[in-house]
Amino acid sequence: MSNPGDYDAVRRDIVAQLKKPDYDDGSAGPVFVRLAWHSAGTYDAKSDTGGSNGAGMRYEAEGGDPANAGLQHGRAFLEPVKEKNPWITYADLWTLAGAVAIEEMGGPKIPWLPGRTDLVDDSKVPPRGRLPDGAQGADHLRFIFNRMGFNDQEIVALAGGHNLGRCHSDRSGFEGPWVNNPTRFSNQFFKLLLRLQWTPKTLANGVRQFVYVDPDAEEGDEQLMMLPTDVALIEDPKMRVWVEKYAEDKDLFFEHFSNVFAKLVELGIRRDASGMVLNTDNVKGGYVSAPKKSNQATGPVQARL
Repeated sequence: MSNPGDYDAVRRDIVAQLKKPDYDDGSAGPVFVRLAWHSAGTYDAKSDTGGSNGAGMRYEAEGGDPANAGLQHGRAFLEPVKEKNPWITYADLWTLAGAVAIEEMGGPKIPWLPGRTDLVDDSKVPPRGRLPDGAQGADHLRFIFNRMGFNDQEIVALAGGHNLGRCHSDRSGFEGPWVNNPTRFSNQFFKLLLRLQWTPKTLANGVRQFVYVDPDAEEGDEQLMMLPTDVALIEDPKMRVWVEKYAEDKDLFFEHFSNVFAKLVELGIRRDASGMVLNTDNVKGGYVSAPKKSNQATGPVQARL
């Protein structure tokens, strides 16, 4: 057991959970990043609701959202960390796990501050439908991300998270990895998006995505894929400018991604001059750490990304 406030110990315990030989591409890193992003991406600036503070995904109202299908695995992978550090809130654990995973997979260091509290019930869980639909276009991306307070440059930078992980037909409906090495953070997503020919393909489940048809591929080789929202980034002139910048300049992308991911996990959080979080939950104030949950993954079967 670590001492309360020993976030370095938590970081080490998160790193110890990254290697998963029997899961996806052998790493829990990408699902940790998606968990942090989805826990924060429900924020609505106008109503000041949602966001990473509260860890609402612990409740069926949010955790059972089809958009969060598959994240039960990421949450379960972090339960041993919660067991060793019972003082940490899930809201801090999930966001810190995303930041640690990005850095451990070769990405930039993500500025991260603690202090998020856990909801004591589901009364403040945001409504479903606030996360992006990968089947849509640029207008949809702006609608979703402008609601959180992001501009075009930040939207494209956040899309660079698709350098990690893969889609699953039994979760988002889409299938396949975006890049050749989905456990190594880079700017490859932007390079491939610009340089390869992306062909529309309708999967057996009726979902439409884009794939690269490699003329040198052998039977059984896995196709790289892009979502309609990814292709929209190069079809929209204002967004394409940033795709080209990030494809050309890895350091610029890393700098901008670090800034926007740090902004993402802070959405809706209010801090005083010393950095203490001012948000409290219901009748309870301060740092409310929810009790440990199950190590077994349970959650929605299918989602949209």
